[in-house]
Amino acid sequence: MRAAGILPEDAPDPRAEWAENLKLMPIPVMGLTPQPSLEDTDSVGVTNGWDDHGSREMTASITYTLWRNPDNHEDPVNLADLDEKTRRSIEEVPPWPRPPWLIEQVERLRYPQLWDAVRTTWHRAPSEHSSVQRLLADHINHILMNQFRQELWPGSNPWDQHAPPITARMVNSQAGTLVNGISVPGVEVDRDPFVYGVGAQLATGGVVTAVLPRAELKRIQVQFATRSNTPQRP
Repeated sequence: MRAAGILPEDAPDPRAEWAENLKLMPIPVMGLTPQPSLEDTDSVGVTNGWDDHGSREMTASITYTLWRNPDNHEDPVNLADLDEKTRRSIEEVPPWPRPPWLIEQVERLRYPQLWDAVRTTWHRAPSEHSSVQRLLADHINHILMNQFRQELWPGSNPWDQHAPPITARMVNSQAGTLVNGISVPGVEVDRDPFVYGVGAQLATGGVVTAVLPRAELKRIQVQFATRSNTPQRP
């Protein structure tokens, strides 16, 4: 008998289910253009909104591993700055066997992760919630409140309510960006001390946004491209 909360050694890799969910996306999923400093490990979160007529909105969020020295993954400069509790949880090996994919995910936590760095969002019908300005502000607030909470609100509890740091009115609508090598009109937020945000309306009818830590921007090419390993919708 296995204790509750412990995955069996043969537990399926959740990335297979995520890939299946991506097939429901009506538009191509975007990511950052392939580059040595970023590794796409198929960690793609998918959220859906439904109503009586079916799917009304869908978002795919891509997480990357960041390599500060992509030519040598063993270079200590690649290691994330971890607190003692997190480091201990990675290094302590439990006395029961674990699925290989779980071991891989735990080991990957030794390196910086760009959580939910790029979002592709589709809405069936346009509304005030589907504008590129609103979606970029929402994406930035999600990252700030989950990754920079202590920097913004020292000593704050996770369940405390705070006003969104960024609103759609703060978004610069006169920026440009590159999508599949083509210069397109874009929007950006370049005023936050912790992150940089950029987004664009897609010709396919959706919106792509990226929110990246300002401290790592010098290592990242902020350009969008269709994600090559996105499953095709039947």
